[in-house]
Amino acid sequence: MHFEELIKARREALQVTQETLAELSGVGLRTLKQLESGKGNPTLLTLQKIADVLGLELYLKLKDVTRNK
Repeated sequence: MHFEELIKARREALQVTQETLAELSGVGLRTLKQLESGKGNPTLLTLQKIADVLGLELYLKLKDVTRNK
């Protein structure tokens, strides 16, 4: 599941509207709508704000692209 699908599913499971999530997280409604539709390119800070409100944990996985060259 991609992060936009996870955010939307969790928001709906908690019966939280996009408007309420935007208000509680401090993320703009337009930004949230773009994110949920897969059209946005959110910053880590934006994702963290949304995750905090939804009770989700944000993990960052870095890939070493210099190995095995």
